[in-house]
Amino acid sequence: MATMTLSRLQPLRAQILPILLAGAFFLTACAARDVPMPVATPTPDRHPTLADFWDGRAEFVVDVVDTGLPMGESDTVVMDDGRLRSYVHASAQSAGVVDQCGDPVPFPGCVVLLESTDQGRSFVPWAAATTATAGQTDNAAAAAQQCLMPCARCPCDSTRDHIDQQQYPRVVRNEAAGADAATWWMVYEYRGGNFMRTGTDGVHWSTPAEVPLTGIWQTWLRPCRPEEAIGVHPHAPAAYDCLVGGPPGLWVDAEHGPGREIYVFVALGQNPSSMGCYRGPAGGPASALRKCTHNPLFTGIADYGPPDATGPATNPYFDFRTISSADLIAEEGRYYMFFEGVRGPGPGDAGDTQFALGLARAATKAIDGPWEVYPGNPILVDMPGNVGVGHADVVVIDGETVLFTSLDGAQRSRLVLRWRPEP
Repeated sequence: MATMTLSRLQPLRAQILPILLAGAFFLTACAARDVPMPVATPTPDRHPTLADFWDGRAEFVVDVVDTGLPMGESDTVVMDDGRLRSYVHASAQSAGVVDQCGDPVPFPGCVVLLESTDQGRSFVPWAAATTATAGQTDNAAAAAQQCLMPCARCPCDSTRDHIDQQQYPRVVRNEAAGADAATWWMVYEYRGGNFMRTGTDGVHWSTPAEVPLTGIWQTWLRPCRPEEAIGVHPHAPAAYDCLVGGPPGLWVDAEHGPGREIYVFVALGQNPSSMGCYRGPAGGPASALRKCTHNPLFTGIADYGPPDATGPATNPYFDFRTISSADLIAEEGRYYMFFEGVRGPGPGDAGDTQFALGLARAATKAIDGPWEVYPGNPILVDMPGNVGVGHADVVVIDGETVLFTSLDGAQRSRLVLRWRPEP
């Protein structure tokens, strides 16, 4: 019975098949005329975000190898007219810098200001840029760059003016205030502690005010919390017991009008180290800042790793000794943080020689809350890295994420976030 049924169906199928194929061709041709077929594109028609980087869809690529930024860690602010201002600590040794008394500035140096008019592809000293605009290019090129913030009087004094260590500056401008009434904040490291200055134009600044109880100290002076303690490092002697400070970070929450807050990010402890923060009213003095409720925000790896190894195999241990230098980007209601991880010295090294760049993000919409670290840390370069790579300087220009850092320890480059090529 089955054979008979099959033999009857086969001729019918053979007769109908050409009719079906002709009809399908006719319908397809009509559809092609009425509805254009979509064209596949390798990437979406938008700039990638840090969320795309986190999920593996984007990567940082070098756009400009040498931007002209000196090899001191920079922090860049995008102005309303498109110019970029970059605040860098520099010295006579690194950039021929002098103070306003004419004396060479000792290493690591004071804060100097550079400017870019081409979206950060090149920078020149701010005074030179101003003079060149007025048509005095030759004089601008010949003049030595001075510290941005003058000393109280000559000669400059380290304790009073911090002239030799206005190190790792972070600068924030309150954009909501407008160009004519903006409020500016700056924090930097001096002798392990953190100091804040304020201003209205990004050029003229107040005298420094200490962020409360920051610095390095021994427990005979005062105790410290467990996360602030300095532990044992296999290649670094312990001269102090506690650390709250180091290269800082800075963020102003401008979403809440008069109730906005300012956050100062600090390194907590060493061996292992953690990221912590202070918070307080943005319009208040530095003395009003208090430690964040959720300190530590996140903590580095608990051990140094293989004691004699210093290469890429030690990537998982890059943030053991110190976590610091926070640089924040707010994106779609979430905070992302670039930070420096320091593993410390290797065998026989006199000081820290292993540095890398890490990434973290808030697990909620709050800064003062739990954070998670990027599973692919460190980013950009493998260990042992270089002394300049970990202090990231990140801005968003017309929707494009731009990163200034050093990949080789000799020059600061401009990197941009790009979509990864499709496999």
